[in-house]
Amino acid sequence: MTNALKTTLLLGLMTGLILWVGDTVGGRDGLMMAFLFAVVMNFGSYWFSDKIVLRMYRAQPLTETDAPDLFRMVRELTTRAHIPMPALYVLPQDAPNAFATGRSPSHAAVAVTSGIVRMLSPAELRGVIAHELGHVANRDTLISTIAATMAGVIMMVARMAQFGLMFGGGRRDNDDNGGPLGALAMIIVAPLAAMLIQMAISRSREFGADAFSAKTTHDPLSLASALEKIARGNERIPMDAGPATAHLFIMNPLSARRLAGLFSTHPPTEERIRRLRSMMA
Repeated sequence: MTNALKTTLLLGLMTGLILWVGDTVGGRDGLMMAFLFAVVMNFGSYWFSDKIVLRMYRAQPLTETDAPDLFRMVRELTTRAHIPMPALYVLPQDAPNAFATGRSPSHAAVAVTSGIVRMLSPAELRGVIAHELGHVANRDTLISTIAATMAGVIMMVARMAQFGLMFGGGRRDNDDNGGPLGALAMIIVAPLAAMLIQMAISRSREFGADAFSAKTTHDPLSLASALEKIARGNERIPMDAGPATAHLFIMNPLSARRLAGLFSTHPPTEERIRRLRSMMA
């Protein structure tokens, strides 16, 4: 099954989950409200998600005067990939990491931490930048944002339903879904299902971006080496990052935390490295 088909099916599941949550909480009216809420949230994330996440991490815009080598590298890679030049940002964090954001290739941004620039060799950094450009070219940035927004809607509505049950709610216009018991099951199952779907979307997209980097740079071993260094760096220098944006980064910044590692938005680093090395073989 291709990544595009798999992602479409998973987003369809996420939409169905939203409708089920709304129906369980408030019947037909709740279903309509949940759908409208999801539409509004996705509209907002489409237009403003890149600005929000860049501001969240205090990203500073880079100019060609600030980082001529980085601009030269990105310009060469975007020319090879036939995509527009993205805006470049640096995050004032020592932890090595990078991410891409934006609603389309013509409205994209690539951000790197100051730590990753210092830690990686030029060839390794080139592999990382090509990986992020792969997300831009494949429109993963938009898909990941929509998935994260839908998951956020589900968790928010489930939390509201939880408070409703605590304060004597749980009634609805019919008992088709089990009334309070159905609502209780939804409160437990829906957030977990939303998180698992979001993880599945993000993991499949990471493999695709790794492959894009290998094809664009003709150097999969440099990206494999970069991933090894980033993994070790994340263990030594924890990154100040939130779960809602962990899926954006080239490597989950929360993976060093044991509990967060159980629900990682990224495939195992060892498997990514194995695949990259096999491309060279």
